[in-house]
Amino acid sequence: MTLERDAGNFARIVAHDTLGSTNAEAMALARAGEAGPLWITAARQTAGRGRRGNAWTSEPGNLHASLLLADIGPAAHLPELCFVAALAVRDAVAAVALTLAGRITLKWPNDLLLDGAKFCGILIEAETVRRRSVSVIGIGVNCAHFPGDTPYPATSLAAQGIAVEPAALLRALDRAMGTRLTQWNAGSGFAGVRADWLANAANLGAEIHVRLTERELTGTFETLDRMGRLMLRQSDGTLEAVTAGEVFARPPAGKVA
Repeated sequence: MTLERDAGNFARIVAHDTLGSTNAEAMALARAGEAGPLWITAARQTAGRGRRGNAWTSEPGNLHASLLLADIGPAAHLPELCFVAALAVRDAVAAVALTLAGRITLKWPNDLLLDGAKFCGILIEAETVRRRSVSVIGIGVNCAHFPGDTPYPATSLAAQGIAVEPAALLRALDRAMGTRLTQWNAGSGFAGVRADWLANAANLGAEIHVRLTERELTGTFETLDRMGRLMLRQSDGTLEAVTAGEVFARPPAGKVA
Protein backbone atom coordinates (compact mmCIF):
# COMPACT_ATOMS: atom_id res chain seq x y z
CA MET A 1 0.00 0.00 0.00
CA THR A 2 1.27 3.48 -0.83
CA LEU A 3 -0.07 6.87 0.23
CA GLU A 4 0.39 9.76 -2.18
CA ARG A 5 0.38 13.27 -0.79
CA ASP A 6 0.53 16.12 -3.28
CA ALA A 7 -0.42 19.73 -2.58
CA GLY A 8 -1.87 19.87 -6.09
CA ASN A 9 -4.26 16.97 -5.52
CA PHE A 10 -7.96 17.43 -4.82
CA ALA A 11 -7.85 14.27 -2.70
CA ARG A 12 -5.24 12.06 -1.08
CA ILE A 13 -4.59 8.74 -2.81
CA VAL A 14 -4.07 5.35 -1.17
CA ALA A 15 -2.97 2.76 -3.73
CA HIS A 16 -3.14 -1.01 -3.17
CA ASP A 17 -1.90 -3.90 -5.27
CA THR A 18 -4.99 -6.04 -4.50
CA LEU A 19 -8.28 -5.41 -2.74
CA GLY A 20 -11.60 -7.16 -2.63
CA SER A 21 -13.41 -3.96 -3.57
CA THR A 22 -12.24 -0.35 -3.52
CA ASN A 23 -15.77 0.76 -2.60
CA ALA A 24 -15.88 -1.65 0.33
CA GLU A 25 -12.45 -0.51 1.52
CA ALA A 26 -13.45 3.15 1.29
CA MET A 27 -16.61 2.55 3.30
CA ALA A 28 -14.68 0.54 5.91
CA LEU A 29 -12.29 3.46 6.32
CA ALA A 30 -15.24 5.83 6.71
CA ARG A 31 -16.65 3.65 9.47
CA ALA A 32 -13.25 3.85 11.16
CA GLY A 33 -13.32 7.65 11.10
CA GLU A 34 -11.84 8.65 7.72
CA ALA A 35 -13.57 11.74 6.29
CA GLY A 36 -11.75 12.16 2.98
CA PRO A 37 -11.57 13.37 0.38
CA LEU A 38 -9.62 10.19 -0.31
CA TRP A 39 -9.07 7.99 -3.35
CA ILE A 40 -8.72 4.24 -2.80
CA THR A 41 -7.26 2.41 -5.78
CA ALA A 42 -6.30 -1.18 -6.51
CA ALA A 43 -4.34 -2.65 -9.38
CA ARG A 44 -6.63 -5.66 -9.06
CA GLN A 45 -9.96 -6.31 -7.34
CA THR A 46 -11.05 -9.79 -6.33
CA ALA A 47 -14.67 -8.85 -5.53
CA GLY A 48 -15.36 -5.84 -7.73
CA ARG A 49 -19.02 -5.08 -8.31
CA GLY A 50 -21.28 -2.84 -10.31
CA ARG A 51 -24.87 -1.74 -9.88
CA ARG A 52 -27.45 -4.27 -8.66
CA GLY A 53 -24.66 -6.51 -7.37
CA ASN A 54 -23.30 -7.29 -10.84
CA ALA A 55 -19.70 -8.47 -10.90
CA TRP A 56 -17.20 -6.00 -12.31
CA THR A 57 -14.23 -7.46 -14.18
CA SER A 58 -11.11 -6.09 -12.47
CA GLU A 59 -8.07 -6.94 -14.55
CA PRO A 60 -4.66 -5.34 -13.83
CA GLY A 61 -4.07 -2.50 -16.27
CA ASN A 62 -7.53 -1.00 -15.78
CA LEU A 63 -8.43 1.78 -13.36
CA HIS A 64 -10.29 0.69 -10.21
CA ALA A 65 -10.79 3.69 -7.94
CA SER A 66 -13.22 4.89 -5.27
CA LEU A 67 -13.50 8.42 -3.94
CA LEU A 68 -14.57 8.83 -0.32
CA LEU A 69 -16.38 12.07 0.53
CA ALA A 70 -18.06 13.11 3.77
CA ASP A 71 -20.88 15.65 4.21
CA ILE A 72 -20.59 16.63 0.55
CA GLY A 73 -24.21 17.74 0.21
CA PRO A 74 -27.83 17.22 1.29
CA ALA A 75 -29.08 13.65 1.09
CA ALA A 76 -31.68 14.56 -1.54
CA HIS A 77 -28.90 15.67 -3.90
CA LEU A 78 -26.48 12.77 -3.45
CA PRO A 79 -27.91 10.74 -6.39
CA GLU A 80 -26.72 13.60 -8.62
CA LEU A 81 -23.13 12.54 -7.94
CA CYS A 82 -23.38 9.92 -10.70
CA PHE A 83 -23.75 12.75 -13.26
CA VAL A 84 -20.91 14.71 -11.65
CA ALA A 85 -18.67 11.64 -11.75
CA ALA A 86 -19.56 10.78 -15.36
CA LEU A 87 -18.61 14.27 -16.51
CA ALA A 88 -15.38 14.11 -14.52
CA VAL A 89 -14.40 10.81 -16.16
CA ARG A 90 -15.21 12.24 -19.59
CA ASP A 91 -13.09 15.31 -18.83
CA ALA A 92 -10.21 13.18 -17.58
CA VAL A 93 -10.17 10.86 -20.59
CA ALA A 94 -10.33 13.86 -22.91
CA ALA A 95 -7.38 15.37 -21.05
CA VAL A 96 -5.15 12.32 -21.55
CA ALA A 97 -6.50 11.35 -24.99
CA LEU A 98 -7.83 14.43 -26.76
CA THR A 99 -8.68 12.51 -29.93
CA LEU A 100 -11.34 10.54 -28.01
CA ALA A 101 -13.18 13.56 -26.63
CA GLY A 102 -15.82 13.75 -29.36
CA ARG A 103 -16.42 10.00 -29.33
CA ILE A 104 -17.42 9.69 -25.66
CA THR A 105 -21.09 9.71 -24.70
CA LEU A 106 -22.80 9.32 -21.34
CA LYS A 107 -25.39 6.57 -20.86
CA TRP A 108 -27.97 7.16 -18.16
CA PRO A 109 -27.47 6.86 -15.33
CA ASN A 110 -23.87 5.86 -14.76
CA ASP A 111 -21.99 4.45 -17.77
CA LEU A 112 -19.65 5.99 -20.33
CA LEU A 113 -19.53 4.81 -23.93
CA LEU A 114 -16.86 5.10 -26.58
CA ASP A 115 -18.29 4.83 -30.08
CA GLY A 116 -21.34 3.23 -28.46
CA ALA A 117 -19.42 0.60 -26.46
CA LYS A 118 -19.11 0.74 -22.67
CA PHE A 119 -15.68 1.48 -21.26
CA CYS A 120 -16.52 2.88 -17.83
CA GLY A 121 -19.01 2.16 -15.06
CA ILE A 122 -19.78 4.14 -11.91
CA LEU A 123 -21.22 2.91 -8.61
CA ILE A 124 -22.35 5.41 -5.97
CA GLU A 125 -22.90 4.22 -2.41
CA ALA A 126 -23.92 6.28 0.62
CA GLU A 127 -24.18 5.64 4.34
CA THR A 128 -24.59 7.60 7.55
CA VAL A 129 -21.53 7.02 9.73
CA ARG A 130 -21.18 8.64 13.15
CA ARG A 131 -23.81 11.23 12.22
CA ARG A 132 -21.83 12.02 9.10
CA SER A 133 -23.12 11.48 5.57
CA VAL A 134 -20.56 9.43 3.65
CA SER A 135 -20.56 8.99 -0.12
CA VAL A 136 -18.32 6.64 -2.06
CA ILE A 137 -17.97 7.12 -5.81
CA GLY A 138 -16.64 3.92 -7.37
CA ILE A 139 -15.22 4.21 -10.87
CA GLY A 140 -13.97 1.46 -13.15
CA VAL A 141 -12.35 2.39 -16.47
CA ASN A 142 -11.29 -0.17 -19.08
CA CYS A 143 -7.84 1.17 -19.88
CA ALA A 144 -6.18 -2.02 -21.13
CA HIS A 145 -8.85 -4.75 -21.06
CA PHE A 146 -12.58 -5.23 -21.49
CA PRO A 147 -14.91 -8.18 -20.88
CA GLY A 148 -16.35 -10.12 -23.78
CA ASP A 149 -19.36 -11.70 -22.07
CA THR A 150 -21.59 -8.67 -21.56
CA PRO A 151 -25.17 -8.04 -22.76
CA TYR A 152 -23.95 -4.86 -24.46
CA PRO A 153 -20.87 -3.93 -26.53
CA ALA A 154 -17.76 -3.16 -24.47
CA THR A 155 -14.36 -1.72 -25.29
CA SER A 156 -11.18 -0.31 -23.75
CA LEU A 157 -8.97 2.68 -24.40
CA ALA A 158 -6.24 0.31 -25.59
CA ALA A 159 -8.63 -1.23 -28.12
CA GLN A 160 -9.01 2.25 -29.58
CA GLY A 161 -5.24 2.61 -29.92
CA ILE A 162 -4.80 4.76 -26.80
CA ALA A 163 -2.27 3.60 -24.21
CA VAL A 164 -3.11 5.15 -20.82
CA GLU A 165 -1.66 4.10 -17.49
CA PRO A 166 -4.26 3.95 -14.69
CA ALA A 167 -2.12 6.21 -12.49
CA ALA A 168 -1.98 8.91 -15.18
CA LEU A 169 -5.71 8.71 -15.73
CA LEU A 170 -6.33 8.95 -11.98
CA ARG A 171 -4.28 12.15 -11.76
CA ALA A 172 -6.40 13.69 -14.51
CA LEU A 173 -9.57 12.34 -12.87
CA ASP A 174 -8.60 13.85 -9.52
CA ARG A 175 -8.33 17.32 -11.08
CA ALA A 176 -11.53 16.89 -13.09
CA MET A 177 -13.48 15.62 -10.09
CA GLY A 178 -12.46 18.62 -8.02
CA THR A 179 -13.65 20.94 -10.79
CA ARG A 180 -16.96 19.16 -11.34
CA LEU A 181 -17.72 18.94 -7.61
CA THR A 182 -17.13 22.68 -7.38
CA GLN A 183 -19.55 23.20 -10.28
CA TRP A 184 -22.14 20.97 -8.58
CA ASN A 185 -21.71 22.91 -5.32
CA ALA A 186 -23.58 20.53 -3.00
CA GLY A 187 -26.47 20.38 -5.44
CA SER A 188 -27.07 24.10 -5.96
CA GLY A 189 -25.22 23.90 -9.28
CA PHE A 190 -26.92 20.76 -10.59
CA ALA A 191 -28.66 22.68 -13.38
CA GLY A 192 -25.26 23.30 -14.99
CA VAL A 193 -24.18 19.70 -14.45
CA ARG A 194 -27.45 18.49 -15.98
CA ALA A 195 -26.98 20.73 -19.03
CA ASP A 196 -23.41 19.52 -19.56
CA TRP A 197 -24.49 15.89 -19.13
CA LEU A 198 -27.32 16.26 -21.67
CA ALA A 199 -24.89 17.84 -24.15
CA ASN A 200 -22.95 14.55 -24.10
CA ALA A 201 -25.85 12.11 -23.61
CA ALA A 202 -26.11 8.84 -25.49
CA ASN A 203 -29.41 8.09 -27.26
CA LEU A 204 -31.00 11.45 -26.45
CA GLY A 205 -34.03 11.84 -28.72
CA ALA A 206 -33.80 8.19 -29.77
CA GLU A 207 -35.84 5.11 -28.93
CA ILE A 208 -34.46 3.16 -25.98
CA HIS A 209 -35.42 0.13 -23.93
CA VAL A 210 -35.43 0.47 -20.14
CA ARG A 211 -35.35 -2.54 -17.84
CA LEU A 212 -36.88 -1.85 -14.44
CA THR A 213 -37.09 -4.21 -11.47
CA GLU A 214 -40.66 -5.29 -12.18
CA ARG A 215 -41.24 -4.36 -15.83
CA GLU A 216 -39.69 -3.12 -19.06
CA LEU A 217 -40.42 0.01 -21.09
CA THR A 218 -39.68 1.22 -24.60
CA GLY A 219 -39.93 4.83 -25.66
CA THR A 220 -38.05 7.97 -26.66
CA PHE A 221 -35.41 9.38 -24.32
CA GLU A 222 -36.71 12.96 -24.16
CA THR A 223 -34.61 14.62 -21.45
CA LEU A 224 -33.60 14.55 -17.78
CA ASP A 225 -35.85 16.30 -15.32
CA ARG A 226 -34.45 18.68 -12.71
CA MET A 227 -33.83 15.71 -10.38
CA GLY A 228 -31.88 13.72 -12.97
CA ARG A 229 -34.66 11.26 -13.72
CA LEU A 230 -34.87 9.92 -17.28
CA MET A 231 -38.00 11.21 -19.02
CA LEU A 232 -39.32 8.55 -21.38
CA ARG A 233 -41.98 9.38 -23.99
CA GLN A 234 -43.97 6.21 -24.65
CA SER A 235 -45.84 5.29 -27.83
CA ASP A 236 -49.18 6.40 -26.36
CA GLY A 237 -47.77 9.86 -25.72
CA THR A 238 -47.43 9.54 -21.96
CA LEU A 239 -44.24 10.82 -20.34
CA GLU A 240 -42.82 8.61 -17.60
CA ALA A 241 -40.11 9.60 -15.14
CA VAL A 242 -37.65 6.73 -14.57
CA THR A 243 -35.72 6.93 -11.31
CA ALA A 244 -33.64 3.75 -11.67
CA GLY A 245 -33.22 1.21 -14.44
CA GLU A 246 -30.92 -0.28 -17.04
CA VAL A 247 -30.96 1.36 -20.46
CA PHE A 248 -30.40 -0.42 -23.77
CA ALA A 249 -30.34 1.19 -27.21
CA ARG A 250 -32.53 -1.73 -28.30
CA PRO A 251 -34.22 -4.63 -26.48
CA PRO A 252 -31.61 -7.13 -25.15
CA ALA A 253 -31.36 -10.46 -26.92
CA GLY A 254 -34.27 -12.71 -26.02
CA LYS A 255 -36.45 -9.84 -24.89
CA VAL A 256 -39.47 -8.48 -26.65
CA ALA A 257 -40.20 -4.80 -26.12
